[in-house]
Amino acid sequence: MAKGYAGRFLRVDLTAGLCSDFTVEETLLRKFIGGSALGAWLYLKGFPLEADPFAPESPLMIMTGPMVGSGFPGTSRFAVCARSPLTGIWGESACGGTFGPELKKAGYDGIVITGRSEAPVVLSILDGRASLTNAADLWGTDTYETTDRLKERDRAVKVLAIGQAGENLVRFAAIGNDKGHFVGRTGLGAVMGAKRLKAISVRGDGKADKADEVRFREIQKEAFLEIKESALAGSLHAMGSDANMDIGMINGDVPVRNWSVGEDFELATALSGPTLSETYLTRAHACTHCPIACKRVVRVPDGPFRTEEGPGPEYETCATFGTMIMNRDLAGVIKANELCNRYGMDTISCGAAIAWAMEMTEKGLLTREAAGGLDLAWGNMETVLTLLNRIARREGFGDQLAEGSLRAAERIGGEAVDAVVHVKGLELPMHDPRGFHGMGLAYMMSNRGACHLQHAVLATEQGMASWPQLFPMKDDYQGTTSEGKAELVFHSENYGILGNSLSLCHYLTDCLKPETIRDAFNAITGFDFTFADLMTCGARDWTLKRGINNLLGVRAGDDALPKRILTPLAEGAGAGSVPDVERLKHEYYALRGLDERGFPRAEKLGELGLDELRVRLYP
Repeated sequence: MAKGYAGRFLRVDLTAGLCSDFTVEETLLRKFIGGSALGAWLYLKGFPLEADPFAPESPLMIMTGPMVGSGFPGTSRFAVCARSPLTGIWGESACGGTFGPELKKAGYDGIVITGRSEAPVVLSILDGRASLTNAADLWGTDTYETTDRLKERDRAVKVLAIGQAGENLVRFAAIGNDKGHFVGRTGLGAVMGAKRLKAISVRGDGKADKADEVRFREIQKEAFLEIKESALAGSLHAMGSDANMDIGMINGDVPVRNWSVGEDFELATALSGPTLSETYLTRAHACTHCPIACKRVVRVPDGPFRTEEGPGPEYETCATFGTMIMNRDLAGVIKANELCNRYGMDTISCGAAIAWAMEMTEKGLLTREAAGGLDLAWGNMETVLTLLNRIARREGFGDQLAEGSLRAAERIGGEAVDAVVHVKGLELPMHDPRGFHGMGLAYMMSNRGACHLQHAVLATEQGMASWPQLFPMKDDYQGTTSEGKAELVFHSENYGILGNSLSLCHYLTDCLKPETIRDAFNAITGFDFTFADLMTCGARDWTLKRGINNLLGVRAGDDALPKRILTPLAEGAGAGSVPDVERLKHEYYALRGLDERGFPRAEKLGELGLDELRVRLYP
């Protein structure tokens, strides 16, 4: 087994109540490295792709990478993968925090879970020993209480848990890690709930060996110095990800009023990183092995949105429960964030669904009676908090929104569907493609649906990072043009998606030189990869997941932007501009080796060593 890996994976059959170990050949590790890329390969090879996401035979996979637990900055992350109950296609979400390094210390590189338990259970992994215990007493509790009660039994464990949203199969349910870190997107908490798996607790004292410990220490010191000198790292430490709110409003990045307004600077100031720091921040918090500490710990001492000290909102949440619904009260955002955390719900999909409902109310397409008597006026945070409770419990109108905004809109039809801003069923993150056309293409082509993290487009197109060592780049990319963006997205995907297999935080990727990351990876594993090798792994990862999606029914017509994003704004930096979808798609397909159906061509699959996928796509 290559260095950097624990050397084994855990297989859990919840129907039979059995846990066993299995291994993966080193040749596969060299091809897929780890994380969601390796998870996709295991999914293709070993499971029925057509199985419903909630079916017992449909797997839930939790995967780390070789850099996790190494001590290199930003290597706390892990990926969770399954067929998404929200989109019906490949689903994955990554998370930082504490769980990934602890799983590695406990002796496992990943977990593959199938089946469905008759009664709720907790999976406990202690120093390489796995067992299932009854969790009937925890069913019905939120992620915070579940975590606290498991830590009362063993203070050292790190916990993954679902709340009531996962139990009730809310299609955008999230999974929480020790309260402040979330596997948020694509509804994987609902898959966990369908399996009746309430939580996973892990504790370990081991570590994975490195191929060259001395060289690794040298590179590790270089990495910490690069981060110390990074302006981006300094901004993230001072203001967290919400540092994007002010500058984003200036450059046309922030969506307002369900993507219908181009700018609102007073709104941005009220919800910005500096405002959060000055009013409610109590301290910064860091994931394991991270010197940046971008996480916010906040407290609202009084008022209608009083909140005890706890994890604060990211930029995405300040937008979904702020600018998207025209709410200026940051305390209300903090309370909404806490409720979503406790119930276990993705704040992006949840907030987007509520913004859609508010627009439908304004347009008369959704009556107050149909909304369960709720006043869904723009900015009404009291209603929002009530609705969050109903969504998590699938009560009344909350049951409709729990299906996701697209399914809710399809019940009304027509204009209601046009107002849903999604790609392949996944609501857009809070970055407007009308201000940055490359982001529009990245949304179209991301394998989990609209995504700002399955690539490095955001950092490159907005000028936060530059990697000329990896691919040809312009000195300055103009956001509101489609020229040259297909090439930018293609290369940025190949590099950015590596974070999923290396399990490296995107913020650290943006702050570090590619040489530093490559050299650390080689010192850990002993693989001696070149930049070309790493970029090929990124291309292989993207193509594998694309092929899985093709097998699940994705075609060229699904690579599209929603009507709202193709409607020009009247104001702001993106005013009058929309991505040239046909040009972007044509140029991108040629670079990626896709045919007119949107399938990877057989020769491209052969070039990337994906022969198993080639047989499936071209029987």
